[in-house]
Amino acid sequence: MTRNYLYSGTAEHPVYADIVAAQPGAHKPPIVMVHGGFHNGTAYLATPDGREGWAPLFARRGHDVYVMDWPGHGRSPSSTAFNELSTVDVGRSLGALLQEIGPAIVFAHSAGGPIAWWVAENFREHVVAVVGLAPGAPANLVPALPTEPAADPGGHAIYAPADRPAFVDRDFIRKFWANSPRFPPQAFEVYARSIGPESPRILNERFNIGASGLYLQHPQGLAGLPMLVLTGDHDPRHPKDTDGPLAAFLGADFVWLPDRGILGNGHMLMIEDNSAQIAALVADWLDEHGI
Repeated sequence: MTRNYLYSGTAEHPVYADIVAAQPGAHKPPIVMVHGGFHNGTAYLATPDGREGWAPLFARRGHDVYVMDWPGHGRSPSSTAFNELSTVDVGRSLGALLQEIGPAIVFAHSAGGPIAWWVAENFREHVVAVVGLAPGAPANLVPALPTEPAADPGGHAIYAPADRPAFVDRDFIRKFWANSPRFPPQAFEVYARSIGPESPRILNERFNIGASGLYLQHPQGLAGLPMLVLTGDHDPRHPKDTDGPLAAFLGADFVWLPDRGILGNGHMLMIEDNSAQIAALVADWLDEHGI
């Protein structure tokens, strides 16, 4: 396998993508792997404890894999307008990448979920399938919250002041992203150092503050598109009774990992200690759909 990179996206919001290429002669559709909020594409390239990441695993399956950093994240250029970066901005940059490389499978994690569903609606001819990993829902399913609420119903502060980038501390990282029995605890510091600032606008849209979230206008248009929602049992913001209805709304297949006998997974499915097992499950799903 060879590895390279490209810059794509829009003129206003360019994006960097690592390319992990399949062996010459492979004919499977490319995969674009999209991270979630505060993160970057490194979560797909390797695990923080040194195991092989999902990008090389799926490249070996026969896909050219593009691991994209959102605009202003990782190695993608930022600007003085970072605080105004929106989910639509990221979606348009992802759409531009899809137009450049050809129809592709989109893997989307966490806050990448609403972006992927929007791209599937607005760039339908360039999306082969969507794999949602503990994915966020479109705003159609997220109650609109008043501007500047102190907390969501679970008591978690969610409003991000719009005049500065948002940051999370190690207590937050441990509670929400590195909390599961499957997270490699010896690699916590390596993982935590990969976490960066986030656009407050993206956070407020993700939680539908002031009805600002990313809505699907014609969700019925996704009918026939293979979609998967996959969730573990130790993810505090993605319980079964949240992600199951998301899959039903989208017409997607839903895999609750305990139903497959896989226990202990949290939010960071692609870097937890059984990441290769979960990748194999996703690969089986792709096989079932002939992709």
